[in-house]
Amino acid sequence: MLEDVRESIESSRVITKGDYPYIVTPLMDGVPSIDPGTLHSVVERMIRISKFDCDIIVAPEAMGIPYATLISMKKGIPFTIIRKRSYGLEGETEIVETTGYSTTKMYINGVRPGMKVVVVDDVVSTGGTLRCIVDGLRDMGAVVTEVVLALNKSRDIFSVEEEIGVPIRYVAKIWVENGKPRCIC
Repeated sequence: MLEDVRESIESSRVITKGDYPYIVTPLMDGVPSIDPGTLHSVVERMIRISKFDCDIIVAPEAMGIPYATLISMKKGIPFTIIRKRSYGLEGETEIVETTGYSTTKMYINGVRPGMKVVVVDDVVSTGGTLRCIVDGLRDMGAVVTEVVLALNKSRDIFSVEEEIGVPIRYVAKIWVENGKPRCIC
């Protein structure tokens, strides 16, 4: 059923950054280009596997945006984008993610205390960004009902899910094997 998704992943290039093999795929990186049919397949599957019991969809820039846009249109649920720059609007919340090599600030607008939220994004790897987002939303008083992803690169998604205390649903599991991208949908 998701043969186009599997083909998109498995025909992608793998580049090495340090010791890390990185799959460069349109579904995570937007390059070389996103096939509309494949994007449609992913979004339809995201909708089928998820409840979207929420008042608002929250998507981090950049690659969460195409998924959230289409889901918002199909489900009639508004969405907001977690931005990498501040607008200084009333109610804006800054969240900070610190890793071993960088500190990233992100800004959430449009979420109020008590709102039910679904986080939509392209991928989870270690879960660091996801933890930061869920913690930030909870600090704002929002109720995160689920996380919906196009791709799962995590070696242990169940630990991430347990740690954040929210169901994580995804369309495809991806990894690199013998220098080639692999995918199970």
